[in-house]
Amino acid sequence: MAELKRPLPHPTPETQHFWEGTRQGELRLQRCDDCRHVYFPPRPFCPKCASRKVSVFKASGRAKLYSYVISHRPAPGFTPPYAIAVVELAEGPRMMTNIAGCAQTPEVLALDMPLEAVFEKQTDDITLALFKPVKG
Repeated sequence: MAELKRPLPHPTPETQHFWEGTRQGELRLQRCDDCRHVYFPPRPFCPKCASRKVSVFKASGRAKLYSYVISHRPAPGFTPPYAIAVVELAEGPRMMTNIAGCAQTPEVLALDMPLEAVFEKQTDDITLALFKPVKG
């Protein structure tokens, strides 16, 4: 029986810059040119002040673990156990992701632990931004 593949996002014009960035190993965010609010997920206007004057910039790729749940249920493209996580990026926004490069246990996944972005190519068009613990 063929292994089921992980469901993948479908880039839109509003998210294209994000997916181009992940293909290049960059985490790209948006910043409002009027109120300076940094936000994620991508959209063509600022969620804080509704301005359409927004810029895309390369984020640091640093984050901390904000919250997570460990799933023990099989899902297409995932081998249990796996963490479904929310990370708080150094620039402020939070994003949902998966944690890579470590055991998926509560003993290892400590809240506020420092993380860094890693990029996992899925197809020619989609590279996912995951996060792994910072060594040291």
